[in-house]
Amino acid sequence: MQLPDAPHDQLCHARQILDRVGDKWSISVIYALGESTMRFTELRRAIEGISQRMLTTTVRALERDGLVERTVHPVVPPRVDYRLTPLGRTLSDTVGALMTWAVHHAPAIDEARAAYDSRAGSDDEPQRSSSPAMNFSTAS
Repeated sequence: MQLPDAPHDQLCHARQILDRVGDKWSISVIYALGESTMRFTELRRAIEGISQRMLTTTVRALERDGLVERTVHPVVPPRVDYRLTPLGRTLSDTVGALMTWAVHHAPAIDEARAAYDSRAGSDDEPQRSSSPAMNFSTAS
């Protein structure tokens, strides 16, 4: 589906939003929260491979965008809950459909990758530059 009448500035803004909600950790947080409320530690356990720092950064960005609500309960020890806002829940079905698609089509994608990799020789692989501007190692 295209948006033929959308002005260039609106499309640029939409790409910025998609960059936020489309990164792997944001997708994972939105998917994990779904329709539920989770504590920080529950959310971290639900998302394999995410560090505490990355989860904190991700939920803060999603909160800033109005997609996640953070509730601090005045108890000892402090309890913080996260849940999707109504705006965030509008993404839940889309993210769920995307995850379902990815799980369903993973074998076909794996086959396509293997076929591509077997066809691609060393001549087809991008060459690494030895230029100092592209070399990230430190020279002494």
